[in-house]
Amino acid sequence: MDKLYGYSGSILEVNLTSGKIEKVPVSPSDAKNFVGGRGLGMKILWDKVKEPGMDPFAPENPIMFMPGPMTGYPFASSSRTCVVTKSPRTSPVHSTYKHASTVSYANMGGFIGPEIRFAGYDGIVVTGKASKPVYIKIENDDVEICDASAFWGMRTDEFDIEFHESLGDNRFQSCYIGPAGENMVPMACVMNTAARAAGRGGTGAVMGSKNLKAIAVKGTRFPEVADHKKYLELLDLTRNKFRDDPMTAWWRSNGTAGALTMISEASREAVKNFREGTFTDVSLIGAEAARAKAWQRDFACYACPLACKKSGVIQKGIYAGLVHDGPEYETGTMYGSNLLISNLEGLLKEIYAGDDYGVDIISTGNAIGFLMEAYEKGYIDKNFVDGIDLTWGNVRAVLDMLQKITYREGVGDLAGQGVKKLAEKVGRDSHKFAIHVKGHELAAHNVHVNPGMGISYVSSNRGACHLNGANPQEQNSTAMVDSLGLCLFAAGSYGENGLENIITMITGHSYTTEEYMKAGERVFNLEKMFNYREGFTREDDVLPDRFFEEPLTIGTEKGAVLDRKEFEELLTTYYTDRGWDPITSRPTDEKLESLGLEFAME
Repeated sequence: MDKLYGYSGSILEVNLTSGKIEKVPVSPSDAKNFVGGRGLGMKILWDKVKEPGMDPFAPENPIMFMPGPMTGYPFASSSRTCVVTKSPRTSPVHSTYKHASTVSYANMGGFIGPEIRFAGYDGIVVTGKASKPVYIKIENDDVEICDASAFWGMRTDEFDIEFHESLGDNRFQSCYIGPAGENMVPMACVMNTAARAAGRGGTGAVMGSKNLKAIAVKGTRFPEVADHKKYLELLDLTRNKFRDDPMTAWWRSNGTAGALTMISEASREAVKNFREGTFTDVSLIGAEAARAKAWQRDFACYACPLACKKSGVIQKGIYAGLVHDGPEYETGTMYGSNLLISNLEGLLKEIYAGDDYGVDIISTGNAIGFLMEAYEKGYIDKNFVDGIDLTWGNVRAVLDMLQKITYREGVGDLAGQGVKKLAEKVGRDSHKFAIHVKGHELAAHNVHVNPGMGISYVSSNRGACHLNGANPQEQNSTAMVDSLGLCLFAAGSYGENGLENIITMITGHSYTTEEYMKAGERVFNLEKMFNYREGFTREDDVLPDRFFEEPLTIGTEKGAVLDRKEFEELLTTYYTDRGWDPITSRPTDEKLESLGLEFAME
């Protein structure tokens, strides 16, 4: 096939050191084998980071903004973009490289991904480091590196308004960093529309290391599909499917906050630094409370019928009048139940502050929870935390810590490195309640009664990830959804073979179910080989001791604890099912050859 249907056929590469801007052709074989988004980003990362041990903050480390081949078409929830880079968050137990770390891929919705595609690109790859703060302005083929000095230091809420006013055209879509990213806090994220985030893995810190404040994009083009008649048929079919799907109504009504009560009742929520799985005050911060006391608007990402984002205004108290989003499940848990905060107004203020600073709310919630527990146990004192009264449920203390983390002040400089570094400093047995895998903090799902989530955390290629999947099939499928540019919340509603049919129609390549899943497996295994080359092995695939040694004391699953031997057996089975060596966790040569990954064999 000569024509590359479904793709613009070009990657925009910008070197901030030299100022060089060029359009690089997309390899047809890479498009077929790695699809786009997370997968194509991983292939580019492999090609550009040729040797292990590169410092994630080195100018040579690329940061990529990668929509997928579904992104921008008006299919339900086709809005996503993966930000792919080498992680500044992770580290192995043993490695010969000082800067060994995993791949990082962070997914965000909103409108930036579709606009990248409208401008005529299948992704943006940024390398180098500017000598002063800059932003990249893209309007179809017109690409400029512009001075961002006037915006440096702005928090995301102010920046979003002032930056777009300066562009003089509300058609521009953008993504950007806050002061946490500018200060290269490893927990910094990439934001867009002041509330959506590529939140995990320190992507904002890598962007900040390049003095890159923002990317603004506007476009008027779009790639042609291979079968236009089929395109119209599938578009009509999926619209009707989502209209009639009860899950569409559930998402629109509750957002992810609807899971707060449900998951707490199942003893699977992160509570008190993951010490418990049930939050007795969860009803005070869940969807019903937020709908009654704060939410005033439901809004959606590009082409999304789910409208899971919620926005409102704090009605009373010292934060009255503040307008922002949330809570969502992760934000409501990590800044709420995990810190024993049941004050909805205070919780919303925390979420606003986290987004405004541009930090990963999951990781910062973990770091603060760790410090609260160490403070409670007397492992640290007020001097350690710069005089902050870091007691459970203290909203003011959380806000003070977020500021210190963002500006790397006092204890915030260490806390922003993550709970792994904190435990090394605090010592004693604090590593037992330092809740991370490979240095990347766990998301808001407890695993005392959920070993499948434990497998998801330890086997994820970016460090602990709740969206990874509990087994190879789920993981391969998720890798494909991330590579297509589709929201994971909507993927299941497309029905059996729905996504295979759509990607076949778009590209003209015949994706059977087997070929579709194999493409996801190929992406996952290349990520794994990147990590293995850096020094990550089975000894890094471990959960914190807390889940094996400290049973839950409240809730429907009181007394529950993971069995270490049984979990290790589950992990061995996982490696075997993957075709990986159960001792080292390395994919076998046979597995790599079957996936066409001979180039990754060492």
